[in-house]
Amino acid sequence: MAVIAVFNQKGGVGKTTTCLNVAASLALLERKPVVIDLDPQAHVSLAMGVRFLPSNATLAAFFREQVPLDRLLRKLPNGLRLLPAHPDLSKVDALLGSTPGVAGTLKKGIQTSFTQESGPLLMDCAPALGVLSLNAMFAADRVLIPVTADFLAIQGLNRLDLALNVLEGPLKRQIERRIVLTRFDEARSQCREALNSLQARYGDKVCETRICDDPALSESPAHGKDIFAYAAESPGAHDYRLLTMELLSKGFFA
Repeated sequence: MAVIAVFNQKGGVGKTTTCLNVAASLALLERKPVVIDLDPQAHVSLAMGVRFLPSNATLAAFFREQVPLDRLLRKLPNGLRLLPAHPDLSKVDALLGSTPGVAGTLKKGIQTSFTQESGPLLMDCAPALGVLSLNAMFAADRVLIPVTADFLAIQGLNRLDLALNVLEGPLKRQIERRIVLTRFDEARSQCREALNSLQARYGDKVCETRICDDPALSESPAHGKDIFAYAAESPGAHDYRLLTMELLSKGFFA
């Protein structure tokens, strides 16, 4: 069972889009993925067509009342399974921030509710390094970091990379990470320069696959669909298939 955090401290970089569509691609390959929505905005839950749930049917109940994760798991028609979010997750920092060992809460919950035979778990993290994201980092085997070619997104990536290096001390292990460029347009010099800069700094941590700037990727969540259900032949669907196969070939979901 691989546990993957999809994270960047900068919003608007395709984090939720990447989590949703990599999970959907894995589902098409019958890998039985689980999506864990750790963002109080609940964007990946909304994008999967799950909305208007009461707080006690979401991850908020896990953090607030220790409801087991497997009791909150929702099975969707497309083969995906979801642990949904709720705006009440925004209260976790205030309620639990000073609790000793709080960063290990999610990891313990995953170990209790899932087995090594479970499919990969992909966590859509909030765009901030608070209690929820720290729980994701402590639970994760690996981190997938979407980033766009703009200056602020790359600065967010650099800060996150430093934070992960710091976390490796308390975790007593290296945190494997992969960086994927999203909204990429080969014709734009800014995108080409960003790719060269990232490859120079991060080497083979940068995925060979880039995700193109496809309008269908931003349209599909409004319909509660992943890109394969919404526009299976679109450039965005093609890129997310390639990204998933690349990550599989590198053992990222092992």
